[in-house]
Amino acid sequence: MTDEEIAAAAEDLFEAERTGRQCGLLSRRFAGMSLDDAYAVQAALVARKIAAGRRRIGWKIGLTSRAMQQALGIDTPDSGVLFDDMLFADGAAIPKGRFIQPRVEAEIAFAMKAPLKGRAVSRAQVIEATEFVAPSLEILDTRIQRADPETGAARIITDTISDNAANAGIVMGTQRHPVAAFDLRWVGAIVSREGVVEETGLGAGVLNDPVTGIVWLVHRLAEYDMGIEAGEILLSGSFIRPIEAPPGARFEADFGPFGHVSLSF
Repeated sequence: MTDEEIAAAAEDLFEAERTGRQCGLLSRRFAGMSLDDAYAVQAALVARKIAAGRRRIGWKIGLTSRAMQQALGIDTPDSGVLFDDMLFADGAAIPKGRFIQPRVEAEIAFAMKAPLKGRAVSRAQVIEATEFVAPSLEILDTRIQRADPETGAARIITDTISDNAANAGIVMGTQRHPVAAFDLRWVGAIVSREGVVEETGLGAGVLNDPVTGIVWLVHRLAEYDMGIEAGEILLSGSFIRPIEAPPGARFEADFGPFGHVSLSF
């Protein structure tokens, strides 16, 4: 993609979020779009949001589970940026019309006390740099159509990455734990919508260990000479499938001894 095409795609995504009207699939509009192109569009979108007054507060990791990767025909996660206006309190009621087609996922959030940067960062360094971990729900949204209305073609990984990895919001539980207090592979959640259990899962669904997700993120950012800053929040990846969140939906995520998170739409 040319610089002009990247800028135009980012502006379309920005306007889609602002107006609540989805844009068409970028993968169809720009045939042959690569992962590097998609991350370039995401970077341009992030720059546009920062210029509009938003502030980066962290990162999210997506597509960490084997099931989701196989569904999209990929073998790698993706990542996106968290902004200050995406953070909601536990128990929050999401305002009507805030999102277009929201969905919810359960994740373990990491709060960082030290920066991390470089391709050589290890699991031990991630643990050392973590201030605490907490239960969380991620809100996904799509500013790009899920499928092309003319051909029926579904969005693909380049569409999702361009769209800030479908990132829309984060709700953190009030519980805070040292990263070594739990075996995060065995931290799980029972996620209910309207009192009906929709999904269950374990942290091991995230690359066999949520810490591995953070290592992957640091290494990916290093490819662009970027890193994680102290004070940032990192969503390590979902261990359940996305659950649709129509208006009026109420979610409860029971992480057992690890904590509890809720929100409603």
